[in-house]
Amino acid sequence: MLDAHIAQQLKSYLANIKQEIVLTAAYNDSDKSAEMQTLLEEISQMSDKVSLTTTDDAPRSPAFSVSRVDEPARIHFAGIPMGHEFTSLVLALLHTGGHPMKLEQDEVAQIQALEGPLHFETYISLSCQNCPDVVQALNMLSVLNPAISHVMIDGGIYPDEVEQRQIMSVPSVYLNGQAFGQGRMTLPEIITKLDSGAIEKTVEKINQKDPFDVLIIGGGPAASAAAVYAARKGIRTGMVGERFGGQLMDTLTIENFISVPETEGPKLTAALAQQVTSYGVDIIDLQRAKNIAQQSDGTLHVDLESGAGLQSRSVIIATGAKWRELGIPGEDTYRGRGVAYCPHCDGPLYKGKSVAVVGGGNSGVEAAIDLAGVVADVTLLEYADELKADAILQTKLYSLDNVKVITSAQSQEIIGEDGKVSELVYTDRLSGTEERLSLAAVFIQIGLVPNTDWLTGSIELSPYGEIETDAHGATSMAGVFAAGDVTTAPYKQIIIAMGDGAKSALGAFDYLIRQNTAS
Repeated sequence: MLDAHIAQQLKSYLANIKQEIVLTAAYNDSDKSAEMQTLLEEISQMSDKVSLTTTDDAPRSPAFSVSRVDEPARIHFAGIPMGHEFTSLVLALLHTGGHPMKLEQDEVAQIQALEGPLHFETYISLSCQNCPDVVQALNMLSVLNPAISHVMIDGGIYPDEVEQRQIMSVPSVYLNGQAFGQGRMTLPEIITKLDSGAIEKTVEKINQKDPFDVLIIGGGPAASAAAVYAARKGIRTGMVGERFGGQLMDTLTIENFISVPETEGPKLTAALAQQVTSYGVDIIDLQRAKNIAQQSDGTLHVDLESGAGLQSRSVIIATGAKWRELGIPGEDTYRGRGVAYCPHCDGPLYKGKSVAVVGGGNSGVEAAIDLAGVVADVTLLEYADELKADAILQTKLYSLDNVKVITSAQSQEIIGEDGKVSELVYTDRLSGTEERLSLAAVFIQIGLVPNTDWLTGSIELSPYGEIETDAHGATSMAGVFAAGDVTTAPYKQIIIAMGDGAKSALGAFDYLIRQNTAS
């Protein structure tokens, strides 16, 4: 089941287990069950602190639980946690076995104070790069609080449940049988949803922070690079954003990051977080900026939507961009019910079905190629007369038998039936005729929109809503700099955003030096 290298790594990890744990398995006569049995037997033989038993009394099979000896099981896996979920399995084994979690003491206390019973169910696909964060967070809650339990459910193994609950996007989380959340959620986000007083506590904590020398708004590659370069100058550096990693967390394969032949967005994000943290940067997550204003003394005040506020001598805006929407009837109505933006996450839910991809750039063509290996057939629609993707991607696309490309197509409406997508209506721009596609999902890949709505009227923006910057990254407001996809910088690429972030940090440092000299 496990290759020799991974098996050796896992064995070394299991040496960190301090308390005896038991794996309790529910098998059936399926091939997946046999595969799961092989995996569990291998794991149980790697450590004398791990035992394996079976049960005939389980709500799902194949499935297994991880628990301490003589304690009720609170972590369950309905499926085989391989692929992106293998780390979830490893951490479940380690944390259940007493290996410490990387959490602050106040987070642990907050989790232990939650009142239950709280039973979570998370539907995932093994190709989803967003799902492990949710699974691992809920598993940690279950280890720390006896009133909490969690089961990961592989939608590919339990299609009847997926159909019954009309799950069209992963991760989809249920709490005590009711929908709790959809999409990526971090541990702090989950705790905030469960603890009614969490927001007030966070606001109070943020308001007590001393002014920064440089405050970076954002969490993506540009923001991370700016944070590293600023912190290396020895100045007090803060970083505030909705989530660390930004759009990078939604990027699966990265093959054009110089010196790294291939990596994944979440893996690169983890490396960035480690480096930023190592420099002592004050990272403030789950916060969205609402306004920025210059005070009479020259300092900058940033208001957050939570009601908190931060002060800084300089600011770098690196809020990146979000997926551009089609803006047609049905898009909002069926979002998460067949309207999707992440082919890697949600593609497996449409196995054997017909889907469409809207967008003929690199992201759209890559999405169509990935989906073609999972679904029955893919129709790619492009507004222009020809695709805009790189030649190498187009060659691959046209080599696939189950992909159809339609150019000069203007999407008009997404139609649903029984609460989920059933048709896409488009107009042939050459003939003017209206056409309809019967399908189960529409994956929208038409580019990005800068996150600058909150800046209108305060900082000069381009006609496309991007922040105008000079050669040093400075904006129209003194002391405020900007970097990455949120700016007018051409070519929205990870490596360019990082360089832009470094440049803006150096620009901000130079600004601070000149301010000190002037005073």
